[in-house]
Amino acid sequence: MTFKLLIVDDEPLAHQVLLHHLQAHPDLQLVAQCYSAAEAMAVLAQQPIDLILLDIQLPVLTGLQMLKLLAKPPQVILVTAYAEYALDGFALDVTDYLLKPVSGERLALALDKVRRRAGLPAPVTTPAAAGGNEHIVLKVDRELRRFDLASICCFEGYGNYVKVWQGQQMTLASSTLKALMEQTAAAGFIQVHKSFLVNPSHVLSLDSQLLKLSNLQQIRIGEAFKAQARRIFTPR
Repeated sequence: MTFKLLIVDDEPLAHQVLLHHLQAHPDLQLVAQCYSAAEAMAVLAQQPIDLILLDIQLPVLTGLQMLKLLAKPPQVILVTAYAEYALDGFALDVTDYLLKPVSGERLALALDKVRRRAGLPAPVTTPAAAGGNEHIVLKVDRELRRFDLASICCFEGYGNYVKVWQGQQMTLASSTLKALMEQTAAAGFIQVHKSFLVNPSHVLSLDSQLLKLSNLQQIRIGEAFKAQARRIFTPR
């Protein structure tokens, strides 16, 4: 089954983040991108939609107000920066409630719920860091901790430590960037600065100076690493 999808958010960057994550889900067909509830209502009146990724804070009419106007709403995943509307959302029978910035891993879990509600099994997905190990074990404080490579946006060197960035969450681990380069090379991680090792699957955009990650982090590309950075969007 292919799910016909509508994205409704008044922030263009939010659309960009969602579109990036949705590349990993070929069973979703994007029908339209809307920036207000009025635009979304017009699309819904013209054609069937199976799923809406819906922001709450929209101009004129909020996402929750829009849902109340729909006689037979499709499945809805609320995507918002505000946690306080969760109870109101679930009272309207939304499938899931995601807080911005949305990680690819969290969106995938929500989409699995969509498929289950539709009576379909969740597909077997390939991790974003495919091609090598799916996990890495690092020492955090006094314990060893396993990290899912697909969820890691980047590693940031910090002396004899590294900052492991998973969305907005940062974990300080005992390692060096050089050691991580060797451990994550097979998974496709690329060094773009003397202090940054990035997961190409989380790169939204890049130019000659900066790249932007799915957690909205911006990293300056080092002069010595510009050729490597260009490989991120080069087909293999």
